[in-house]
Amino acid sequence: MTRSATTTGDRADRIARRQVDKFSERRRELADAALQTLSELGYARTSLREIAQNAGFSHGVLHYYFHDKVDLITYCVRRYKAVCVQRYDDVVTTAATATRLAEQFAVAMAATLVEDAVMHRLWYDLRSQALFEQSFRADVTEIDASLERMIERVVSRYAELAGSPPVCGTAVAYAMFDGIFQQALLRQLSGDPAAAADLRTAVAEMLAIVTGTSKSL
Repeated sequence: MTRSATTTGDRADRIARRQVDKFSERRRELADAALQTLSELGYARTSLREIAQNAGFSHGVLHYYFHDKVDLITYCVRRYKAVCVQRYDDVVTTAATATRLAEQFAVAMAATLVEDAVMHRLWYDLRSQALFEQSFRADVTEIDASLERMIERVVSRYAELAGSPPVCGTAVAYAMFDGIFQQALLRQLSGDPAAAADLRTAVAEMLAIVTGTSKSL
């Protein structure tokens, strides 16, 4: 291959990569703009056209970047949950004692309960819809698995710092944390002022329970 042919090929590759990057960036921008409508109204009460109208751009533009409402919703939830996972991973990395890890993890859970309640509501809406619509199941299963792995990292690190191995499997631990968070979310959305504080207490207690370090055991 000649030098000029190689240069032309490299230029074409750079242009193609820029196009892909611009497409991905535009998808992120559109998803962020649509997110408020989605999180407020949920899956069942919105169409792609309604989301576009409320977000301030045309239905055609939205449909160009997202195949349908399922594509848009799963993209939004994936992005948000990835941010959540990173937040908790930072707690695992920085905590030097079991007590400190429990405090920081509980605070982070309570903070996202208050600040991002509508986003979590959208996630639970999506997961419920997956019971009825097969098109959601693969994405929901993958997101659920990433959250379960996050809980595994938190519990494993807490157990290491506490010097006590977990007393249950990861799936059980995830189900327990997910359960107390979903209950707290319902209370938060219902206007219960104690929801966040009670969640902080419950999260710290649950870490002790799943590692067998709870004083009540």
